[in-house]
Amino acid sequence: MMQQTSYDVLAGSHQWQIPDYYNIGVDVCDKWADREPQRLALIHIEKDGSLREFTFGDVRRLSNQTANMLLSQDVTRGDRVGVLLPQAPETGYSHVAIYKIGGVAIPLSTLFGTEALRYRLGNSQTKAVITNAAGARKLAEVRPMLPHLRAVFCVEPTTDDCLDFHAIRDAQTDDFSPVRTMADDPALIIYTSGTTGQPKGALHAHRVLLGHLPGVEVSHNLLPRDGDRLWTPADWAWIGGLYDVLMPGWHHGITVVSHRFEKFDPEAAFQLISDLRVRNAFLPPTALKMMRGVRGANRRWRLDMRTIASGGETLGAELIDWGLETFGLTVNEFYGQTECNMIVSNCSEIMPVKRGSMGRPVPGHHLAILGTDGQPVSTNQLGEIAIMRPDPVMFVEYWGDRPSTTDKFAGEWLLTGDMGVMDDDGYIRFLGRTDDIINSAGYRIGPGEIEDCLLGHPAVKTAAVIGVPDAMRDQIVKAYIVLSDGYQPDPALIADIKEHVKARLSAHEYPRVLAFVAELPLTTTGKTVRRTLREWHERGIA
Repeated sequence: MMQQTSYDVLAGSHQWQIPDYYNIGVDVCDKWADREPQRLALIHIEKDGSLREFTFGDVRRLSNQTANMLLSQDVTRGDRVGVLLPQAPETGYSHVAIYKIGGVAIPLSTLFGTEALRYRLGNSQTKAVITNAAGARKLAEVRPMLPHLRAVFCVEPTTDDCLDFHAIRDAQTDDFSPVRTMADDPALIIYTSGTTGQPKGALHAHRVLLGHLPGVEVSHNLLPRDGDRLWTPADWAWIGGLYDVLMPGWHHGITVVSHRFEKFDPEAAFQLISDLRVRNAFLPPTALKMMRGVRGANRRWRLDMRTIASGGETLGAELIDWGLETFGLTVNEFYGQTECNMIVSNCSEIMPVKRGSMGRPVPGHHLAILGTDGQPVSTNQLGEIAIMRPDPVMFVEYWGDRPSTTDKFAGEWLLTGDMGVMDDDGYIRFLGRTDDIINSAGYRIGPGEIEDCLLGHPAVKTAAVIGVPDAMRDQIVKAYIVLSDGYQPDPALIADIKEHVKARLSAHEYPRVLAFVAELPLTTTGKTVRRTLREWHERGIA
């Protein structure tokens, strides 16, 4: 547990404690089941609103039975096991079971279609999948194309060719001795979003959880504290839900709340926070923007929260101010990516939060801003954000893709593909992906600041910005805007939105072209797909 301190003291005193032998499943489950078997691990909200509670003793029993179930079907150490489930108890203890047998977990989003599943399961040569009835139907379509897929376990009744998860699990003993894995042994493969080319499988070792912990702790103002209780609407199929919330929470013995939203409902999110006494949440920027549209939330619900962490896209001053007004706390923005997560963060308890910055390097991680020559640039100079290896949170490789793994590094630096600036105090400002930076009349413009400014206009519900070709300026700024209810895109409104940005930022940053759309294209993790916006522009769609 981190103690109250300053950032400089915390960063200066940090030392990694990575043992030779380490198993995530033992750490997040058996450790607590041995000490306090009745300690509450999970509160799950069913579709009908009823609650189910699971202690760490329950998680050990169920994960041990699941481990024996996998072994009974010849799924053993090193085999890949897919988990195609929403937030649910089976999702959590299945992951624990896979780690305990020395298997490699493949988290899979329930939003994936058949082609997305076929590619990931085929690329990883997955041997077994644990899923529900909806997932079983999708798998039935592609299973003939997956020769390595030997067993599909279904947690719900289904007519598809599946094994009955609960029946087989319940027939197993709960006596199981976890495999003794090394910290560097493979634990999971998480596929990148695939915004360019086919998704790549980032292989992580068991040490990845230990590498996550400092970032999770500082982003939640020195987690854990008495009374902490974690929740996120983010799918546990993504590194943000699984390794920023569930696994770190269980490592610290914190109760985690789980619930599957069929579609994210901001009012329901406030209700959940109030009813379940959530104290700590990871809320992606997309969720925060939707919740910001709910009026009078702090008067309608009891919001006794200690921390909110957010990452994935730049927050901006508008959301920071709204968080202070609504929750009475500063939302701590953090930064990372699937290959190397939770490496930059704010921590409002021990350091000032600078508007527009995603924080400082998390203690234990060595970051720099690199120039085009691959060398660190001076402070306040634009470059690519990079992390020095070795680092316990860093991925091992892209599964079966040595060339892409090699391309991810420049010497000892992992290249993020994200552009940023580090100031004299070590705070890093994110400006966008390398291909998102807009070059206009000699200026290099990041989309995040403009998008944040647009959100400050009452007519703008959400917005995304790209650069489009221009004969005179090379590129100009184009904004795609979803309007708030009650507004129409007439010439007066267009002029007002442009002036709103011009007056608050600068004449070279305001969007010269506005396009109004019903919704923005998003990845399954809620990030704007700018590539699609550029395609819309090229094809004249919007």
